[in-house]
Amino acid sequence: MEKIKVLFVCIHNSARSQMAEAFLNALGGDRFEAESAGLKPGALNPLVVEVMKEAGIDIADKKTKSAFEFYKEGRLFHYVITVCDEASAERCPVYPGQLTRLHWSFEDPSALTGSHEEKLEKTREIRNQIKRTIEEWLKKTEKVFS
Repeated sequence: MEKIKVLFVCIHNSARSQMAEAFLNALGGDRFEAESAGLKPGALNPLVVEVMKEAGIDIADKKTKSAFEFYKEGRLFHYVITVCDEASAERCPVYPGQLTRLHWSFEDPSALTGSHEEKLEKTREIRNQIKRTIEEWLKKTEKVFS
């Protein structure tokens, strides 16, 4: 059976979309194939690498990718899910083919302020929100695709 292809998009592909991709592949990899990309790819956020490692997922070797490059390549996805704020999500390219667009807004770890420990704690909270959202979505889609 062909896997359901999902693209997670955020601004820099440095945090939220990387976490969502990793969780969907870890939790739903038998049915889904997730990728992630950014509107303006940046560098992987070291706090995100750290909190994902705490969750048992190593993303240290992941590279940031461009949503527009995927679009230019004509890549096809069943779902395109934006995980940034609403205004940024509106800048996401419209991908060809039959797909469903979803928007899940999560706080941007790169915008966090405070001490290293405070930013780390808040990044853990964002990680946990993303994981819960993926788990809930998997339960809903299991009913649809089973």
